[in-house]
Amino acid sequence: MEIERINEYTVKFYISYLDIEERGFDRDEIWYNRERSEELFWEMMDEVHDEEDFMVEGPLWIQVQALDKGLEVIVTRAQLSKDGQKIELPLSEDKVKELPVDENIESILDHHFSDDLDEKSESQEEEEQQLEFLVKFNDFEHLISLSKVQLSGFTNALYSMENRYYLYVEFNDEHSDEDIENMLSVILEYGQESRMTIHRVAEYGKQIISEDALSVIKQHFS
Repeated sequence: MEIERINEYTVKFYISYLDIEERGFDRDEIWYNRERSEELFWEMMDEVHDEEDFMVEGPLWIQVQALDKGLEVIVTRAQLSKDGQKIELPLSEDKVKELPVDENIESILDHHFSDDLDEKSESQEEEEQQLEFLVKFNDFEHLISLSKVQLSGFTNALYSMENRYYLYVEFNDEHSDEDIENMLSVILEYGQESRMTIHRVAEYGKQIISEDALSVIKQHFS
């Protein structure tokens, strides 16, 4: 995948259909299967974040152009005005006209990002109630460091895929939102939350430790 940073708020990347298929996606399903399209998009955005440190925050404007041999995607991050009310696209009027939101992608991502602040709040509320997370680690040393932190009371398993490590974390209903937020914030000091699903990592990656992964790592690497 080729990535080009346009400016602070905009990034452009190109992915070939061959690359899409090598990632385990069908060329046709990315247009007609909402869940698979979303998986591909967030997988690409994970790479963009790793290479360009492009943070995905707030509403996004997205343009997708289908080329003969792949897709060209332009993603622009919107900004709130100083009063916290108005959403501004950090481009000139001419540039805005050149960057229409693709309807297919918009429908895929509408429950993650919205121009409407109320809908954005609802999305954040849903995220707070989430019990399952997939955390990506680029270096195994970060997992070793995390294993030494006093955390317990949740299910965790370790996977590897494409030279990265993925820690699957699942909390139970007995945990309060505050408990989950506190423990997750500690975990994210060492890794990065991934938008990929555990189903994809389990299917195309390799399971290293099936249960109590952090305890096993601590036992063997302390």
